[in-house]
Amino acid sequence: MAYEHILVFREGAVGRVQLNRPQALNALNAALMAELVAAFREFEQDPGIGCLLLHGSDRAFGAGADIKEMAEMGAIDMYTRDHISLWDEVARVKKPIVAAVSGYCLGGALELAMLCDIIVASETAKFGQPEINIGVLPGAGGTQRLTRAVGKSLAMEMVLTGRMLTAQESLAAGLVSRVVPVEAYLSEAQKLAAEIASKSPLALRLAKEAVLQSFETPLSAGLAYERRLFALAFASEDQKEGMQAFAEKRQPQWKGR
Repeated sequence: MAYEHILVFREGAVGRVQLNRPQALNALNAALMAELVAAFREFEQDPGIGCLLLHGSDRAFGAGADIKEMAEMGAIDMYTRDHISLWDEVARVKKPIVAAVSGYCLGGALELAMLCDIIVASETAKFGQPEINIGVLPGAGGTQRLTRAVGKSLAMEMVLTGRMLTAQESLAAGLVSRVVPVEAYLSEAQKLAAEIASKSPLALRLAKEAVLQSFETPLSAGLAYERRLFALAFASEDQKEGMQAFAEKRQPQWKGR
Protein backbone atom coordinates (compact mmCIF):
# COMPACT_ATOMS: atom_id res chain seq x y z
CA MET A 1 0.00 0.00 0.00
CA ALA A 2 1.01 3.63 -0.48
CA TYR A 3 2.05 5.57 2.60
CA GLU A 4 2.06 9.31 3.18
CA HIS A 5 4.05 9.65 6.39
CA ILE A 6 6.50 6.74 6.29
CA LEU A 7 8.88 5.10 3.82
CA VAL A 8 9.03 1.31 3.65
CA PHE A 9 11.89 -0.84 2.36
CA ARG A 10 12.62 -4.56 2.10
CA GLU A 11 16.34 -5.24 2.40
CA GLY A 12 17.01 -8.94 2.35
CA ALA A 13 15.41 -10.38 5.48
CA VAL A 14 15.07 -6.93 7.11
CA GLY A 15 11.94 -4.81 6.87
CA ARG A 16 12.90 -1.15 7.26
CA VAL A 17 10.50 1.69 8.08
CA GLN A 18 11.54 5.35 8.07
CA LEU A 19 9.40 7.97 9.80
CA ASN A 20 8.95 10.67 7.18
CA ARG A 21 7.41 13.93 8.38
CA PRO A 22 10.55 16.08 8.10
CA GLN A 23 8.62 19.35 8.21
CA ALA A 24 7.41 18.42 11.70
CA LEU A 25 10.56 16.66 12.94
CA ASN A 26 8.64 13.39 12.60
CA ALA A 27 5.99 14.37 15.14
CA LEU A 28 3.81 11.30 15.61
CA ASN A 29 0.26 12.09 14.58
CA ALA A 30 -2.45 9.45 14.43
CA ALA A 31 -2.10 9.02 10.66
CA LEU A 32 1.63 8.29 10.88
CA MET A 33 1.17 5.81 13.72
CA ALA A 34 -1.62 4.03 11.84
CA GLU A 35 0.66 3.70 8.82
CA LEU A 36 3.50 2.43 10.99
CA VAL A 37 1.27 -0.22 12.53
CA ALA A 38 0.04 -1.28 9.07
CA ALA A 39 3.62 -1.60 7.77
CA PHE A 40 4.71 -3.59 10.80
CA ARG A 41 1.71 -5.90 10.43
CA GLU A 42 2.62 -6.51 6.80
CA PHE A 43 6.20 -7.36 7.74
CA GLU A 44 4.93 -9.54 10.59
CA GLN A 45 3.03 -11.67 8.08
CA ASP A 46 5.94 -11.89 5.62
CA PRO A 47 7.90 -15.13 6.22
CA GLY A 48 10.85 -13.64 4.37
CA ILE A 49 11.32 -10.90 6.97
CA GLY A 50 13.16 -11.84 10.16
CA CYS A 51 13.76 -8.47 11.80
CA LEU A 52 12.32 -4.96 11.60
CA LEU A 53 14.30 -1.71 11.59
CA LEU A 54 12.76 1.64 12.54
CA HIS A 55 14.41 5.05 12.15
CA GLY A 56 13.80 8.71 11.42
CA SER A 57 16.25 11.24 10.03
CA ASP A 58 19.71 12.27 11.18
CA ARG A 59 18.13 15.34 12.75
CA ALA A 60 15.25 13.65 14.54
CA PHE A 61 13.96 10.17 15.20
CA GLY A 62 10.87 11.99 16.40
CA ALA A 63 10.03 15.19 18.25
CA GLY A 64 7.16 13.53 20.11
CA ALA A 65 3.44 13.22 19.62
CA ASP A 66 1.80 15.87 17.45
CA ILE A 67 0.85 18.57 19.96
CA LYS A 68 -1.21 20.52 17.41
CA GLU A 69 -3.37 17.45 16.90
CA MET A 70 -4.01 17.06 20.63
CA ALA A 71 -4.13 20.64 21.88
CA GLU A 72 -7.89 21.14 21.56
CA MET A 73 -8.91 17.63 22.59
CA GLY A 74 -10.76 17.00 25.83
CA ALA A 75 -10.70 13.99 28.13
CA ILE A 76 -13.55 12.27 26.33
CA ASP A 77 -11.85 12.86 22.96
CA MET A 78 -8.67 11.28 24.24
CA TYR A 79 -10.60 8.34 25.67
CA THR A 80 -12.82 7.64 22.68
CA ARG A 81 -10.28 8.24 19.91
CA ASP A 82 -7.67 6.28 21.88
CA HIS A 83 -4.90 6.78 19.33
CA ILE A 84 -2.40 5.90 22.07
CA SER A 85 -3.52 2.29 21.53
CA LEU A 86 -1.47 2.42 18.31
CA TRP A 87 1.66 2.31 20.49
CA ASP A 88 0.21 -0.85 22.06
CA GLU A 89 -0.03 -2.39 18.60
CA VAL A 90 3.70 -1.88 18.11
CA ALA A 91 4.29 -3.64 21.43
CA ARG A 92 2.41 -6.68 20.08
CA VAL A 93 4.84 -7.23 17.19
CA LYS A 94 6.44 -10.63 17.71
CA LYS A 95 9.44 -10.17 15.42
CA PRO A 96 12.49 -8.32 16.80
CA ILE A 97 12.59 -4.57 16.20
CA VAL A 98 15.78 -2.50 16.10
CA ALA A 99 15.48 1.29 16.46
CA ALA A 100 18.15 3.52 14.94
CA VAL A 101 17.98 6.89 16.71
CA SER A 102 19.69 10.14 15.78
CA GLY A 103 18.90 13.65 16.96
CA TYR A 104 15.77 14.28 18.97
CA CYS A 105 13.87 11.33 20.43
CA LEU A 106 11.32 12.93 22.70
CA GLY A 107 7.96 12.22 24.29
CA GLY A 108 5.89 9.81 22.24
CA ALA A 109 8.89 9.10 20.02
CA LEU A 110 10.92 7.91 23.01
CA GLU A 111 7.94 5.83 24.05
CA LEU A 112 7.94 4.35 20.54
CA ALA A 113 11.69 3.70 20.61
CA MET A 114 11.35 1.94 23.96
CA LEU A 115 8.83 -0.44 22.37
CA CYS A 116 11.64 -1.58 20.09
CA ASP A 117 13.86 -4.37 21.35
CA ILE A 118 17.25 -2.72 20.76
CA ILE A 119 18.15 0.95 20.35
CA VAL A 120 21.25 1.96 18.39
CA ALA A 121 21.99 5.65 18.94
CA SER A 122 24.07 8.18 17.07
CA GLU A 123 26.33 10.50 19.05
CA THR A 124 23.83 13.32 18.46
CA ALA A 125 20.84 11.49 19.94
CA LYS A 126 18.91 13.19 22.74
CA PHE A 127 16.30 11.30 24.72
CA GLY A 128 13.61 12.89 26.86
CA GLN A 129 10.06 12.90 28.19
CA PRO A 130 9.31 16.65 28.16
CA GLU A 131 5.53 16.39 28.59
CA ILE A 132 5.74 18.13 31.98
CA ASN A 133 6.64 21.33 30.12
CA ILE A 134 3.22 21.45 28.46
CA GLY A 135 1.24 20.58 31.56
CA VAL A 136 0.77 16.83 31.10
CA LEU A 137 2.72 13.61 31.63
CA PRO A 138 3.81 10.74 29.39
CA GLY A 139 0.78 8.76 28.26
CA ALA A 140 2.05 6.02 25.95
CA GLY A 141 4.12 4.09 28.48
CA GLY A 142 6.87 6.58 29.28
CA THR A 143 6.51 6.54 33.06
CA GLN A 144 6.58 2.75 33.10
CA ARG A 145 9.09 1.70 30.44
CA LEU A 146 11.55 4.51 31.13
CA THR A 147 11.61 3.61 34.83
CA ARG A 148 12.28 -0.02 33.95
CA ALA A 149 15.03 1.02 31.55
CA VAL A 150 16.98 3.57 33.59
CA GLY A 151 15.74 3.19 37.18
CA LYS A 152 13.46 5.25 39.42
CA SER A 153 15.67 8.21 40.27
CA LEU A 154 16.79 9.09 36.75
CA ALA A 155 13.32 8.41 35.32
CA MET A 156 11.80 10.71 37.95
CA GLU A 157 14.26 13.46 37.08
CA MET A 158 13.50 13.15 33.37
CA VAL A 159 9.73 12.99 33.80
CA LEU A 160 9.46 15.71 36.46
CA THR A 161 11.85 18.20 34.85
CA GLY A 162 11.82 17.32 31.16
CA ARG A 163 15.58 16.81 31.20
CA MET A 164 17.06 15.23 28.07
CA LEU A 165 19.77 12.57 28.19
CA THR A 166 22.69 12.64 25.79
CA ALA A 167 23.57 9.52 23.85
CA GLN A 168 26.42 8.69 26.21
CA GLU A 169 24.24 9.22 29.28
CA SER A 170 21.64 6.95 27.72
CA LEU A 171 24.25 4.28 27.10
CA ALA A 172 25.48 4.49 30.69
CA ALA A 173 21.90 4.25 31.97
CA GLY A 174 21.11 1.19 29.85
CA LEU A 175 18.54 2.89 27.62
CA VAL A 176 20.49 2.13 24.43
CA SER A 177 22.77 -0.75 23.46
CA ARG A 178 25.46 1.19 21.60
CA VAL A 179 26.46 4.69 20.47
CA VAL A 180 28.14 5.26 17.11
CA PRO A 181 29.05 8.29 14.97
CA VAL A 182 26.10 9.93 13.24
CA GLU A 183 27.38 8.93 9.82
CA ALA A 184 27.40 5.25 10.87
CA TYR A 185 24.40 4.80 13.17
CA LEU A 186 21.99 3.64 10.47
CA SER A 187 24.41 1.26 8.79
CA GLU A 188 25.31 -0.19 12.21
CA ALA A 189 21.63 -0.73 12.97
CA GLN A 190 21.13 -2.31 9.55
CA LYS A 191 24.00 -4.73 10.16
CA LEU A 192 22.59 -5.61 13.56
CA ALA A 193 19.10 -6.18 12.14
CA ALA A 194 20.52 -8.34 9.35
CA GLU A 195 22.48 -10.42 11.88
CA ILE A 196 19.34 -10.96 13.94
CA ALA A 197 17.32 -11.82 10.83
CA SER A 198 19.84 -14.57 9.99
CA LYS A 199 18.82 -16.57 13.07
CA SER A 200 15.98 -19.05 13.44
CA PRO A 201 12.68 -17.14 13.16
CA LEU A 202 11.05 -19.38 15.73
CA ALA A 203 13.92 -19.10 18.20
CA LEU A 204 13.89 -15.30 17.78
CA ARG A 205 10.21 -15.15 18.59
CA LEU A 206 10.57 -17.36 21.65
CA ALA A 207 13.65 -15.49 22.89
CA LYS A 208 11.99 -12.08 22.52
CA GLU A 209 8.93 -13.36 24.35
CA ALA A 210 11.06 -14.70 27.20
CA VAL A 211 13.03 -11.48 27.68
CA LEU A 212 9.87 -9.33 27.65
CA GLN A 213 8.27 -11.65 30.19
CA SER A 214 10.98 -10.64 32.66
CA PHE A 215 9.24 -7.25 33.00
CA GLU A 216 5.95 -8.89 33.91
CA THR A 217 6.84 -11.53 36.49
CA PRO A 218 9.01 -12.15 39.57
CA LEU A 219 12.22 -14.10 39.01
CA SER A 220 10.86 -17.53 39.92
CA ALA A 221 7.91 -17.21 37.56
CA GLY A 222 10.15 -15.80 34.84
CA LEU A 223 12.55 -18.73 35.12
CA ALA A 224 9.66 -21.19 34.89
CA TYR A 225 8.36 -19.32 31.82
CA GLU A 226 11.80 -19.42 30.21
CA ARG A 227 12.12 -23.14 30.88
CA ARG A 228 8.82 -23.88 29.18
CA LEU A 229 9.83 -21.91 26.08
CA PHE A 230 13.25 -23.61 26.08
CA ALA A 231 11.55 -27.01 26.10
CA LEU A 232 9.14 -25.89 23.40
CA ALA A 233 12.05 -25.01 21.12
CA PHE A 234 13.01 -28.70 21.11
CA ALA A 235 9.76 -29.48 19.28
CA SER A 236 10.92 -27.42 16.30
CA GLU A 237 12.64 -28.43 13.08
CA ASP A 238 14.93 -25.42 13.53
CA GLN A 239 16.33 -26.88 16.77
CA LYS A 240 17.19 -30.13 15.02
CA GLU A 241 18.69 -28.28 12.06
CA GLY A 242 20.64 -25.86 14.25
CA MET A 243 22.27 -28.54 16.37
CA GLN A 244 22.97 -30.78 13.38
CA ALA A 245 24.53 -27.88 11.47
CA PHE A 246 26.70 -27.08 14.51
CA ALA A 247 27.92 -30.69 14.65
CA GLU A 248 28.59 -30.71 10.90
CA LYS A 249 30.33 -27.30 11.01
CA ARG A 250 28.05 -25.69 8.42
CA GLN A 251 25.54 -22.86 8.29
CA PRO A 252 22.01 -23.88 9.31
CA GLN A 253 19.11 -23.60 6.89
CA TRP A 254 16.23 -22.30 8.96
CA LYS A 255 12.61 -23.15 8.18
CA GLY A 256 10.90 -21.19 10.92
CA ARG A 257 9.04 -24.18 12.25
